[in-house]
Amino acid sequence: MGFFTSSAITVACLAVNNVVAFPHLAMDGMTAPIAADVAYKQLLERQSATRPQGGAPLPLTPPPFDAASQLINVTGAHAFVAPGSGDARGECPGLNALANHNYLPHNGIATINEFVSATGQVFGMGADLALFLSTYGAVIDGSGTSWSISGGPHVGIGGSHGNYETDSSPLKSDLYQYGSNSKLILEQFHELYDMQPNAATANYNLDVLRTFRNQRFQESINKNPYFVYGPFTGMAVSQAAFTFIYRFMANHSAEYPEGVLNKDVLKSFMSISGPENNLVWTPGHERIPSNWYRRNTADAYTIPYFETDILYFTSSNPQLTLVGCNEGKVDTYQNIDASTLSNGAYTAAQAAANPICFATEFALAELPGLTGLSLTSGVLGSLTSVLSSVTKNLGCKAIGSVNTTALALCPGFTLYGGPTAPVAPGAIQS
Repeated sequence: MGFFTSSAITVACLAVNNVVAFPHLAMDGMTAPIAADVAYKQLLERQSATRPQGGAPLPLTPPPFDAASQLINVTGAHAFVAPGSGDARGECPGLNALANHNYLPHNGIATINEFVSATGQVFGMGADLALFLSTYGAVIDGSGTSWSISGGPHVGIGGSHGNYETDSSPLKSDLYQYGSNSKLILEQFHELYDMQPNAATANYNLDVLRTFRNQRFQESINKNPYFVYGPFTGMAVSQAAFTFIYRFMANHSAEYPEGVLNKDVLKSFMSISGPENNLVWTPGHERIPSNWYRRNTADAYTIPYFETDILYFTSSNPQLTLVGCNEGKVDTYQNIDASTLSNGAYTAAQAAANPICFATEFALAELPGLTGLSLTSGVLGSLTSVLSSVTKNLGCKAIGSVNTTALALCPGFTLYGGPTAPVAPGAIQS
């Protein structure tokens, strides 16, 4: 196999099996649509008397909190060290912070095992989700065994536009709107930051981020002539960019074991400093705050947990369940039917009900055309195995072949775009 150890696979499989056998480890009441669930209504009632939690979906039974095991060390070998001239820092603030604190190699280039270990140790990402994301990145956008948190085409996140990194990021620029996919747009940060005006009770939870996600989606339609919301990059990866902010950056405590993400912690993870009337972004200086406590291991953020969050997002905006793009001008957004893309394997309703299934099966079916390799080849075989384990555990329906010609109406659809590109004619910048 060569790309990851058998122990890593075992850990991932155990994580998935534990979610199946003990679903409370992921989230109580994982039925969909979540908004219609009786348990979900009870959840909102519980949270209505709890501040500063708000209306984000949380476990009905709060997860345990253990200060000793959840406190993240940011001293000694893990003290913050700013990146030097030879260190890669890219689009993902969480990965940048891991490298700045030496939980990932400080140069920003890591193996699959290193990504799995660091994201689990520091953020509480489930082994199943970590193995899925890191293997996909390393095989599709890296060397096969490792990849860069920055980089260019075929070597890292920065050059993966259209097949991993994508438009409508929470804080980073749309590639063809700004000519870069790595610049933090302060106006976008202010949109999010100002949604919680009271610093004493501020919590950028999933309820806040769901509203912000809808705003950013519409903003890309309104301002990026080449905006593309793809089957895998849109329905799965772009949602993660929003859900991960609260799920991985919130600070946990005995009082709030589900986590609270306040203004100071948000600024630290996003490399923002200064007073509210003069905020400044320093590229690549993302920092894990002092006295910051991660998710409990019993509350690991697994793939089923992630799917529940996606359903929470899409319950307020069904358009997030539909692939689409602008056709070369702003406000020309057209949906592309899931049935057309999957050659009839999924209807639009089936894709909406199972977004992770549709996105993952589409990615799996697209791999031979994307890479020119057989699914059973040495390089691709490892990724195929990981993707297949995801779809098997979720009971997904296979997609035999994909119809990427349906994306021809999207002038912004490209693979391995970035980290820079020409600004699209008619793009509107904030």
